[in-house]
Amino acid sequence: MQGSDHALVKILYPKSLEESEAVRACRHREGIALASFEDPLAWADNGPGLPCLLLLAPGEQLPQSPPASSLVCVVGGAPEIAAGLPQGWRHIPDPATYKDLVGIVREEWPFLPMAMSLSKLRHEFDVQALILDQLTEVSMALSTERDYRRLLELILSRAILLSGSDAGSLYLLLPADEWRPPRLLFAATQNNSVPVPFSMTELPVSTTSLAGYVATTGETLHIADAYAIPESSPYRFNRAFDEEIGYRTKSQLVLPMTNHKGDITGVLQLINKKKDPSVPLQSSEDVSAQVVPFDAPTTRLMRAVGSLAAVAIDNNRLYENIERLFEGFVKASVTAIEQRDPTTSGHSLRVSILTVDLADKLTRIDAGPLAGHRFSEDQFRELRYAAILHDFGKVGVREQVLVKAKKLYPYEMERVMTRLEMARLYHEREILMQKAALLAEAGPAGRGQAEELDARLEKGLDDLDRVRDVILRSDEPTVLPEGDFSALQKILTRTFTDRHGQVHSLLEPEEVAVLSIRKGSLSEEERLQIESHVTHTYNFLRQIPWTPELKSVPDIAFGHHEKLNGRGYPRHITGDLIPIQSKVMTVSDIFDALSAADRPYKKAVPVEKALDILQLEAGDGLLDKNLVLLFIEAKVWEKTLHLRAGV
Repeated sequence: MQGSDHALVKILYPKSLEESEAVRACRHREGIALASFEDPLAWADNGPGLPCLLLLAPGEQLPQSPPASSLVCVVGGAPEIAAGLPQGWRHIPDPATYKDLVGIVREEWPFLPMAMSLSKLRHEFDVQALILDQLTEVSMALSTERDYRRLLELILSRAILLSGSDAGSLYLLLPADEWRPPRLLFAATQNNSVPVPFSMTELPVSTTSLAGYVATTGETLHIADAYAIPESSPYRFNRAFDEEIGYRTKSQLVLPMTNHKGDITGVLQLINKKKDPSVPLQSSEDVSAQVVPFDAPTTRLMRAVGSLAAVAIDNNRLYENIERLFEGFVKASVTAIEQRDPTTSGHSLRVSILTVDLADKLTRIDAGPLAGHRFSEDQFRELRYAAILHDFGKVGVREQVLVKAKKLYPYEMERVMTRLEMARLYHEREILMQKAALLAEAGPAGRGQAEELDARLEKGLDDLDRVRDVILRSDEPTVLPEGDFSALQKILTRTFTDRHGQVHSLLEPEEVAVLSIRKGSLSEEERLQIESHVTHTYNFLRQIPWTPELKSVPDIAFGHHEKLNGRGYPRHITGDLIPIQSKVMTVSDIFDALSAADRPYKKAVPVEKALDILQLEAGDGLLDKNLVLLFIEAKVWEKTLHLRAGV
């Protein structure tokens, strides 16, 4: 039964009067419950005292007894039939207007017209309150939505809802650039009656199209019938789209979306305003019965929505520009790091890929010791930034330490080799001088002793060659603690005497100490310098005014060299004090550092051995063994194989 909610009067009619002026005048009226005699709910009791107006055609009978507090009106026929009507019945001429019915009702129930007027005012107030609520909701939604695609869909769907339209389209105005003139981006379309194929398309800004005309002039177009646009108009409606999808576009409202500066950001095109927004337009008859022109209140409301949308689009573009700017800054920062040590090129990117993928795998775990970790989209972005910037502090480390390939610096090794060469030369000089003196004194008789001197010469040179080999082998760094450096201690006692009689050591104690480094190529002092890069990174990242959703970037990066047992650096924190994101990054960082391409200070470790080392460190309590197991079993390590040199 139409309009039964909050009804003040019920009007029932027979099928013969369904298209009469009297019945049509009562449709969609506030406070009237309208139903035909055939409606099963028509004769239901709607509460005590609800007035009921029964309409009859001349000669028709009521199908059942009238409800209490009812009035019967015969519609149409000659005026004379009024005299023959039962007592209390009324006669009204045909066509009867809504005003005629109000007059009858006022006579029978004097309070009803006033009550219906109040009901109408209340309804209008409720509608305005709903519109304000929806505008507030739209404003809040537009201000918080960061996904550009969802933002455009949200703008269009809310505009269609608030305007009571059946369909709509959204165009964005793309400004001219160095290569192209201004364009319109067909950004979104929706239709509540038929499915619509859609793909984003750029269109020229031309006054011959509706959207192009509005984008160019800033005018608002009210079109009662898109198929009947006057020939004098500069714009035309393209029916091809309607024909393609089997639709009939009739009324249109096309208006510019202007921001707070008055600049046109885009064009909002609303199609087919309906009397009843819930009714789909499946046929031309539906269009004729339902579609009405867009009125002034709707236009004012849509201008407000358009302005909100324009500001939201501008803010979203600004947000994206800021993100692109920051992404550029991040890439430039990583480039600056890697240019200081080109052999590590790509390390930060690979670590970020591995870290995010391991975190994604972690998020999907629902049972076991790793269950319960859930990262939002913002947290994944936060983790990616922390991973890609985790080594930025290396800009504060001396370059010679950063790229140190051997245990001795090249100039230090050159000094050692020069010393060995001098030892060879002085050894040869000493033996040759002894040999010359022998032959001069003994002549041919000293030939046997001369051969002994030659043997001493060769033995001494071979011995120095072995010393040289020991030094060169000891200078090579190792990944794991290994090697026996006792031979260096023996070399430390070796000396040679120059021609001035001064005694020189083949190796200085400081050189022996450096060559005896059991793992890697760095001395304790140099290792502390390298480790300081974590603190440099943290201090640098703290200077950036991160947004609230990215505020943990410095702390995550700060923990990427900490170990569960406190043997990490720089804070030596343990267990739960290390953020889970840092633990994830640590696994990825160690794997890439081990398995990446050859570096001057180490050879690349095969993937299988790198994974074994991860498990070894997890077994020693350095890494989270469950994360290492997930890294291996989920084959996270495969994500960057294509980015490694030589693959």
